[in-house]
Amino acid sequence: MKIQLENIQPDAKSSFRLLHDPKLNDLFFWHFHPEYELVYIEGANGTRHVGKHISTFYNNDLVLIGSNIPHLNFDYGIKTAYRKEVLHISEPFKEQIFKQVQELSSIHRLFEISQYGIAFTGRTKEEVGQQMKNLHTLNAFDQFIAVIRILRTLALSTEFELLHKQPVHNPGNKKQQARLQKVYSFIDEHYARKITLVEVAKLVNLSKEAFCRYFKTHTGNTFTGFLNQYRITQAKRHILSGKNVGEACYASGFESLSYFNRTFKKVSGENPSSFKNKQLAPKKNRP
Repeated sequence: MKIQLENIQPDAKSSFRLLHDPKLNDLFFWHFHPEYELVYIEGANGTRHVGKHISTFYNNDLVLIGSNIPHLNFDYGIKTAYRKEVLHISEPFKEQIFKQVQELSSIHRLFEISQYGIAFTGRTKEEVGQQMKNLHTLNAFDQFIAVIRILRTLALSTEFELLHKQPVHNPGNKKQQARLQKVYSFIDEHYARKITLVEVAKLVNLSKEAFCRYFKTHTGNTFTGFLNQYRITQAKRHILSGKNVGEACYASGFESLSYFNRTFKKVSGENPSSFKNKQLAPKKNRP
């Protein structure tokens, strides 16, 4: 089943929106939105794909994603039981509350840093994860207070890693977002075959040269680089589903096994065989 990429908009009457245990594991939902997103997932191993960062999380993950950073749903491809909580916080709420109230300035700074993508670890991840699991049981007022407490905990924590060395560039206005979404949807549908720059540029009514400049400016990545990252993500899914390395290579759109191996190592930091052996090893051997 194919999903069209779209902006996620919170309820206009609320400063944030909570999604309690949404299940999107059968869908490849590569998307971005103006809202800041705090996601907690537990009980499974999966792919953390935020902007240009791709890695694997084990057992649980807690990540704060900045405004308009493209990201993949954290439960994509997961076949085991899991639980997920997603919190979207609007840009106006950040500016009107956290920027204006001195006592909340540390939270405003947290949102600024979130443009790098932030993965939290240690006790912070465990404590905030538990708090997020309880949010759906609270009334509107208590939920609001709980969200503020969660954000303050994150703002004061030192248990985190940044997912990018530089802030991820904001894609810009709605017209530009819609154009990028069109490109992402095209890749989602056709990644398994050869895709040329000419046909993608034509899709958004640009010359090949203009499209290359446009894509680099608005994503911080070349089109070829992004397409390779996308295909490697798909290849990982094929490997985890039981395909051998060669089958995963061609099923994800690569025409050369040697190029696939080089690209896989460049994107993931390991070769496909090592990835397969590590992922399919007994759970007790995993970190």
